[in-house]
Amino acid sequence: MEVTKLLSLCILITFLCVDIINLNNGGVDASHKVFPQFQSLNAVSVQQIHRTGYHFQPPKNWINDPNAPMYYDGIYHFFYQYNPKGAVWGNIVWAHSVSKDMINWQALEPALYPSQHFDINGCWSGSATVLPSNKPIILYTGLDPKDRQIQNYAVPANLSDPYLRKWIKPGNNPVVDPEQGVNASAFRDPTTAWWLNGHWRMLVGSKRNHRGMAYLYRSRDFIYWTKAKHPLHSAPHTGMWECPDFYPVLLSGKKGLDPSVLGKHVKHVLKVSLDVTRYDYYTVGTYLSDKDRYVPDNTSVDGWAGLRYDYGNFYASKTFFDPAKKRRILWGWVNESDTTEDDVKKGWAGLQAIPRIVWLDPNQRQLMQWPIEELETLRGKNVKMSHQQLKKGEHIEVKGITAAQADVDVTFHIPNLDKAEPFDHSWTDAQELCVKKGSKVKGEVGPFGLLTLASKNLEEYTPVSFRVFQTSKKHVVLLCSDARSSSLKDGLYKPSFAGFVDVDLADKKLSLRSLIDHSVVESFGAGGKTCITSRVYPTLAVLDNAHLYAFNHGTEPINVENLNAWSMKKPRMNT
Repeated sequence: MEVTKLLSLCILITFLCVDIINLNNGGVDASHKVFPQFQSLNAVSVQQIHRTGYHFQPPKNWINDPNAPMYYDGIYHFFYQYNPKGAVWGNIVWAHSVSKDMINWQALEPALYPSQHFDINGCWSGSATVLPSNKPIILYTGLDPKDRQIQNYAVPANLSDPYLRKWIKPGNNPVVDPEQGVNASAFRDPTTAWWLNGHWRMLVGSKRNHRGMAYLYRSRDFIYWTKAKHPLHSAPHTGMWECPDFYPVLLSGKKGLDPSVLGKHVKHVLKVSLDVTRYDYYTVGTYLSDKDRYVPDNTSVDGWAGLRYDYGNFYASKTFFDPAKKRRILWGWVNESDTTEDDVKKGWAGLQAIPRIVWLDPNQRQLMQWPIEELETLRGKNVKMSHQQLKKGEHIEVKGITAAQADVDVTFHIPNLDKAEPFDHSWTDAQELCVKKGSKVKGEVGPFGLLTLASKNLEEYTPVSFRVFQTSKKHVVLLCSDARSSSLKDGLYKPSFAGFVDVDLADKKLSLRSLIDHSVVESFGAGGKTCITSRVYPTLAVLDNAHLYAFNHGTEPINVENLNAWSMKKPRMNT
């Protein structure tokens, strides 16, 4: 009971602090640390040692939310929040890039920028919907002269242009105004729309006091929208719901679905980005279409302790249905751990995670994720390792590849699970457990995994590791991506990220894939059941001085059953 009271007090204090910040900003919720003096300062010195080689980035300056990815006439379009004038948040426009494979990108002129009375103070996040007549339309949040958050739309100027270079903001905007009772400073990020019973439907993220909510709107023509009597869903003590996303998933198989698909063969996913925690959370549940209500399954925690796409630096994500390959694609912003004045000197801040396909786990309790297959076209030199035993304290170098820019896929075999450490049921927070039992803390079965972005003498390294515990009924698997040893530089935010892996160890195997790219490590545990992205800034383990190792710090031997590692080539990136 005392723990519950303490948690409630902590939550209350957090919200009070957020409310004070909002009052000091004239009542408008702030989503990013703001440096007004640097918002329009050109970058002068770009540190290329930390710039990624194959992740999505503009040539310079700040980026954040992936706004509205979509597919149109053979072209993938990616719109994202971008500051064209500096390397910190500010001056935000909708940047626009196009691709035929979501790997090689060409930058176009910004699609949207503040220009009208309904968005003069900002063009914030939104979504794209392709209407049945193959006409794309954008819904986005604009800030009016009073800094009220209102919902607007934009359409292509020329549908015959597959690149959709120009967009028009019609004069009948806004299409959704915050009515009485709606918090006009917390009313943003309209979703992709879906069609049901003669009406389009879409969601707008918001909050009422400390209750997060997704308001539901309906329209026959996509222009005149009416607010439903009740939200699609809401949850107490969660704060502002940014960037909501709502879509169906098949009960079995990896095939993606158009957002309007309904039926007994699907479940629905509701994802929200919590402004207070800066993480993305989702639930799996049922869409009661006759009532326009969403009900999470009892296996999905509805709040801060819930499921996450990614347990690391990953926020403001957006999915879209790819009709060309019948798959649902997830984009996510690899948010900066800390935005500081150094970002101005660095010349860029933020990047996008590698696009992932998402589908429902066969257990129907969670989603699975995996990098899109097109990423494999960048694979270069390959090295392999198999049937290699790792005894207590051993690490073996994976040589022959560019360790700072690599794709590694490894399967570990655990010969003996009997000595796995007992699991304390009070260990409900995976991140805290990783802090307590990190890669340097020797265990029985683990920690074992990869030492990525490691210096030759291991002064620096970012370990991605498994640790296995046991209860009287099952084994519990922890996946950690621990940045505490990632850099010798002082003053950096170097968190220990972690998530539990819901996996059956009947075959005594655990797989891990890590995408390593100079200052980011994206890891996929157990085929994509648990994903963690870490942003790191090594000082020694850079460029050709970076190394990669397989390691085991547990007392029980671990076998590297099969390891494949590839050097990764650079794609065309927004040239």
